[in-house]
Amino acid sequence: MRFFAVLLATTFLAAAPAAWADDAAPDSIWERANLLGDMGGVRSWAVDHGVTLTFTEQDEVKANVSGGLKQGATANGLTTLGAQIDTDKAFGWVGGTLNVSLLNIHGRALSPSYLGNIQGASGIEASPTTRLWEIWAQQSFADGLFDVKIGQQSLDQEFLASTNAAIFVNTMMGWPVVPSADLYAGGPAYPLSSLGGRLRVNAPENVTFLAGVFGDNPPGGAFSNDSQLRGTSRWGDNLHLHTGALFIAEAQYNRNVKAPGDAKAPEGLPTSMKIGLYVDTAKFNDQQLAANGTWLAANPQLSPAKVQGNNALYAMIDQGIWKPAPDSPRVLSVFLRGLTAPTKQNLIDVSLNGGLTLTAPLEGRDDDTVGLGFGYAHLSSRAQAYDRDVAILNGNLTPVRSSETFIEATYQAQIAPWLQVQPDLQYVMSPGGGVNNPVTGRKLGNEVICGIRSNITF
Repeated sequence: MRFFAVLLATTFLAAAPAAWADDAAPDSIWERANLLGDMGGVRSWAVDHGVTLTFTEQDEVKANVSGGLKQGATANGLTTLGAQIDTDKAFGWVGGTLNVSLLNIHGRALSPSYLGNIQGASGIEASPTTRLWEIWAQQSFADGLFDVKIGQQSLDQEFLASTNAAIFVNTMMGWPVVPSADLYAGGPAYPLSSLGGRLRVNAPENVTFLAGVFGDNPPGGAFSNDSQLRGTSRWGDNLHLHTGALFIAEAQYNRNVKAPGDAKAPEGLPTSMKIGLYVDTAKFNDQQLAANGTWLAANPQLSPAKVQGNNALYAMIDQGIWKPAPDSPRVLSVFLRGLTAPTKQNLIDVSLNGGLTLTAPLEGRDDDTVGLGFGYAHLSSRAQAYDRDVAILNGNLTPVRSSETFIEATYQAQIAPWLQVQPDLQYVMSPGGGVNNPVTGRKLGNEVICGIRSNITF
């Protein structure tokens, strides 16, 4: 009961309006870590009782100014409310952590209506709703040598994550396009999650192993009916375990990487390398053939042939390559992430992300970051074979998709500890892999997308 009383009270107070901010706090509003400050001592009281609150708001305005389906602009946003409980402080349960988070997704996404691309323009674009996101319990053992997490989890919070790619706006710089396009509903990643368990082992020599098994289909429907808003999953009821199991494992090597909460980064150049794989036990649709062995393109009403199981291999590196002095905040880093998957049952068989980031790019702007990156998605040979079948049946009047590439330039400016403002520019080549505009019948033109995002920590 003590845990629930603390959680309810502090979560309510964290969501209170700005008028509840601590007016007596000695720091300026531009210096405090959170917009609401200590809220008259409520926040520090919560920490003393083992509760750490998160309350953030991300908002963005984006416009497609050239190419794509049509030109225009949209506004969308994401509110995240969470509480993490140190069970030792809260009620004497040593080594435990409890976590719960909620999402409110609002506004209109640019990508579906204006772009028609495979790699969405924004990582917070999703179907508008309010939902429970994650709720899990974690327990560490053997003085932190390993820990186990059980509950409803979003895999992009731990697996397949690139530190340097995270500053970019495009969706695929976060959870990549291979699982996004090839798994049911894009897999258990934002804005969805699945019930499962994860083991983490902190080995010597900066090595960490992660492994987990999760429900592979958060909405619980067929592959063709995997909307984020399907059934009760729109509210966060993603306890659907009847499709298949998603196994995932990752090995990590991290050196000179700044840990969360550290005030100062290590003096050496940071290195982070990861390799991993996932295996899904469910059945997936063949990209070309119907269940009776004929061309699916000849009769789209036929059921696709089924392929048992799915998988992907991946590797990534985040590497600092230059800093002017050991204690300098200015670091030039490079990152690269690649994934490969089988062609028969997958739309995308190869994806790549990469680029450069520079922290502290300007004198006196130590907390800013500028980045230039790219993303590449290759249509599988089986998906291209389907397109060729369609082209033959239509007299070669329809295109065969090949690949889609985007380039992104972004600048994340730290205006205050609680406020970031981020202008962003993206250029997308061969949107959709080279599909026709359904309205004009002509191939989608290359897209120029500009926008600005704000991140506020309350």
